[in-house]
Amino acid sequence: MRKKLLRFAVNEGRKNLIEKTKPLYHEIRGRWNELYFKNNNPLVLEIGAGRGEYTVGLAREFKDKNFIAVDLKGDRLWHGSGIATEENLTNAAFLRARIELIENLFAENEVSEIWVTFPGPRPKKTQANRRLTNQKFLNIYKGLIKPGGIVHLKTDSNFVFNYTLETLDERKDIQNLEFTTDLYNSKFLPDHHEIQTRFEKMFMAKGEKIKYLRFKFNK
Repeated sequence: MRKKLLRFAVNEGRKNLIEKTKPLYHEIRGRWNELYFKNNNPLVLEIGAGRGEYTVGLAREFKDKNFIAVDLKGDRLWHGSGIATEENLTNAAFLRARIELIENLFAENEVSEIWVTFPGPRPKKTQANRRLTNQKFLNIYKGLIKPGGIVHLKTDSNFVFNYTLETLDERKDIQNLEFTTDLYNSKFLPDHHEIQTRFEKMFMAKGEKIKYLRFKFNK
């Protein structure tokens, strides 16, 4: 607990970590480019970002895009926020917020791309409302993303992967769906720029295959 409190105190002083206690949190909706990034580059979200490893990796790779890691756990975001601070990654931000509330923090069509990276499986029926690819969250993503924007999912979990495919199949607004059950032996691998999260490395060390899919909404 003491370590968490220390990290929370550090987060309070970091400009790249936006949370409810800071004035910018309440002003940022629809104004990310204006108020935070100070440019008109596309916004890319990492949903359920944990330590924000994908955000950091992508920010290093693509200086012409802005990346935002979203997670509720401030002690996790502390890691990515610190790396981004040390490396002066001005195109990376870290947002501490509930995913179900991000419509209050991003305007309609404000986001160009969304990554959902290794979400918790939530296999119990009682946890279905917390699955980050359920219909509720997909509707949120659809509202935030620009026409033609891509939604990505990376997971080690067969449950998450199959559940997501079934959920997408129930919708009438999904287009350009592509997927693989073995990312590292697929045509999609070059699109991932050798970026791996801590969980991804851990699962691969256990022999787990990484599943990947991407799609667009017909808006």
